[in-house]
This record gives sequence, structure tokens and C-alpha cells, in this order.
Amino acid sequence: MRNVTMRTYLLLAALPLLAVQAVHAAASEAAHIEREEWSFSGIKGRYDKNQLQRGFQVYQAVCSNCHGLSRIYFRNLVQPGGPEFPEDAVKALAASWANKITDGPDDAGKMFERAPRLPDPIRGPFKNEQEARATFNGAYPPDLSVMAKARNLEYHGSWFGHPGSMLKDIATGYQEGGADYIHALLVNYKDQPPAYLRDEMGKLISASDADAADKTKKAERCVSIVHSEDGKPDTCNKLGEGMNYNAAFPGGQIAMVQPLGDGSVTYQNGPDGKPVAPLTMDQYSRDVTAFLMWTADPSLNTRKSIGWQVMLYLLITTVLLYLGKKRIWSKVEH
Repeated sequence: MRNVTMRTYLLLAALPLLAVQAVHAAASEAAHIEREEWSFSGIKGRYDKNQLQRGFQVYQAVCSNCHGLSRIYFRNLVQPGGPEFPEDAVKALAASWANKITDGPDDAGKMFERAPRLPDPIRGPFKNEQEARATFNGAYPPDLSVMAKARNLEYHGSWFGHPGSMLKDIATGYQEGGADYIHALLVNYKDQPPAYLRDEMGKLISASDADAADKTKKAERCVSIVHSEDGKPDTCNKLGEGMNYNAAFPGGQIAMVQPLGDGSVTYQNGPDGKPVAPLTMDQYSRDVTAFLMWTADPSLNTRKSIGWQVMLYLLITTVLLYLGKKRIWSKVEH
């Protein structure tokens, strides 16, 4: 019995170390993604209505060809805190949406299809997952409604610095990890994976770091590398057939082709006759990322406004309670 108890204690003592090692290992394999500046960043951030409108335009022109927004309804595009499009424009948009709504039954007991209305969700082009997979050779384009909340950044750093990093994120109100990831994903497509050369031990070295003499060897294109132990050669994971290389995507290869490019979406012109924002891939990515952040968290503006009101209320209450306590207990003799 004592041996069983001792083994249990040893196992419990080792769990934190194993967890730290797992986190550190995962972080070392993940691509490093920089944190970006967003209008909704931090505890005072708010959505930029104009950027959300541009982001929806990018979604409609590019992303809606494959992805839906099943948790967002056309009416949400009109409500405060979002893109705030005119209601008549959204009604016309819904009526012209490609994916129809199955409704019914009618008076004859049959189901029928109709154009979407304001209370209907913004659906993608496919009726079900099987149809989508059949179209894309088995790959499934996910719904983007909450994608900005379903993704996050990997921590890069020492294990003892992780708690401090978490506390810093809490203090600064950092919650844009999903947005940073989506933006990095959209702008980090490459024509081909990086080149590596093998040394005498079979270890893969970046071709840019190899000596000039080593560059006479045949380079290998690897989306990721598995470093072997016990003197065995490293394993080069090559780009699969029909896949695309993306430096920000876990594993390095993704089925989705590069969706954005410079000039692929036309923004309306401003009062000066020029586009309201640059027609570049980076700008498109930032705009549609902000829009997807809104679809994942439509109440951000309201929540932050209420949060500041609550903080002010608690501050005033604290001051009043302190003054009341001083007044009451000042009459008590010590």
C-alpha cells in the first residue's frame, strides 16, 4: 500500500513538469506569429465601423465562395456595434444572396426554397458538409462565424516566463490572438517550402545557413522537419499533392489556395476620388480579419462600455463605503 501511495505522489509531482515540457515542445514547433495593432485591441478598443464594412466586402467577394457565417444573421449587419449597413441595403443583399433558404411546408405540404431575409443566417454556398467535401476533394471549408475565437497564438519562450506572459495579457486585456493568427495565415502563403541541405549526419540545415561548399548538394523542400535522435537522419515532410505551403499554418501545408492578392477587391472611392483604403493583400487581410473578429464577438463594444461603467460604479461605491465607515466608527471610543 505504501508503494502505491508513493507512486501516486511521484506521479502527481511529475505532472506539472510534464505539462510544462508539453507546452514548451508545442511552442517550439509552431510558427512564430507577431502581434498586430487593431482598433479593438486592449481594454479601450472598439470596432471601426468602416473597417467592418470593408471586411464584409472582402468576405462577400472572396470568402463566401467557400465559407459560411451560420451564426451571423443578415439583421446583425444593421445593428449598432457592427458594420451598421443601411437596412434597405441589407434587405437587397439578402434577397440576392446565392444560397437560398429551404422553408415550408407550404399549403400543399411541400418544402420550397426562397430568398433569405433579415432574420435568416448568412449561409455558405453548400447545403451540407458532404457536398462541400465532394467539391474540394475531401477538404472541408469551415464555418467562419467564431473562427477568430477558435484560434489563438502559441506561446514562445521559457516555461518560467509563461505565467508572467499570461498575467501581462490579462492586465492589458489581450484577446486578439485569433485575429493575429488569421491575418498571419492570409499573408503567409509562399510559392514553395524552404530549402534544406543534409550534413554528414543526415541532419537538415537551412540552405541559407549552410556553407558555400554544402550548397553543391541537392536541396530538399520541407514544410516541416522531424528532428531524429540517436544519430538517425532527420525526416523531411514534403508538400503533399494538392496542398499549398503556408508558413503560419500548423504543419506548413493547407488545402485552401491563397485567397487574396493585391487589387483582388475593389473598394469604393472616398470624397477625394481615391479608394477609402489601399487595395493591397495586407489591407484586405486586416479588414476581413477585423470583420471575422466581430462575427466571433459582436457584443465587444457594448461589453467594454458596460465594463467601464461598472468600474466607475464600483469606484464610487468604494469611496462612499469608506467615507461611511470613517463617519460611523469615528464616534466609537477606543
